[in-house]
Amino acid sequence: MPLAILQARMSSTRLPGKVLADVAGAPMILRQIERLNRSTRLERIVVATSDQASDDPLAACLNAVGVPVFRGSLDDVLARYIGAIQAFGPVRTVVRLTADCPLADPQVIDQTLALHERSNADYTSNTPIRRSFAKGLDVEVFESAALRIAANETADLYDHEHVTPFLYRHPHRFKIAGLEQTADEGDVRWTVDRPDDLDFVRAVYDGLYAGNPTFTSDDVRAFVRSRPDLAALGGDRRV
Repeated sequence: MPLAILQARMSSTRLPGKVLADVAGAPMILRQIERLNRSTRLERIVVATSDQASDDPLAACLNAVGVPVFRGSLDDVLARYIGAIQAFGPVRTVVRLTADCPLADPQVIDQTLALHERSNADYTSNTPIRRSFAKGLDVEVFESAALRIAANETADLYDHEHVTPFLYRHPHRFKIAGLEQTADEGDVRWTVDRPDDLDFVRAVYDGLYAGNPTFTSDDVRAFVRSRPDLAALGGDRRV
């Protein structure tokens, strides 16, 4: 079964330390991992962070609750992924996730994985040319062999920072698949990159988590529709 690698760091430019920010009484990254653990298709979840001292508190938090951690280069995230694959392998299929998505949807992850398997793809995502899912529900799935090709062949710093561009920029070499939904939510913002994003996520968790810790994306949509103050918080579409 696939290995999920959740990339995380404390040194966010616009919102430093966000991955450990309190969300409903726990660090944001642990709330996200709770949601990821509801996926029926993921075998293991590993957090890949940097080997810099700035990420020591993050590693300590994860170690304290038994979440596996791999530490590698801060800036060469592609190399960090290759290191995590080697450390926790052998593994054929990898799911790339980022720790700024505390509203991650386990069903969307499972759907992306199912499409990847059905299509026998090298790379599958739910962010194709026509993005239809909210920002913050991003999922990328790829074969570890394909990522090793990327790591061996690309010297582009953008590829090394963003991990997967080499794959989807070469559709003649790699089989690409994309998951879309009927609804057009591509400009809906559920990711956490700014203080208002964190305010939004905290409001959602405060409104839903206590009564239903396994709340779904549909629950989030219904809740935000009931709260006009959240629907365009920070100037972005939230539902």
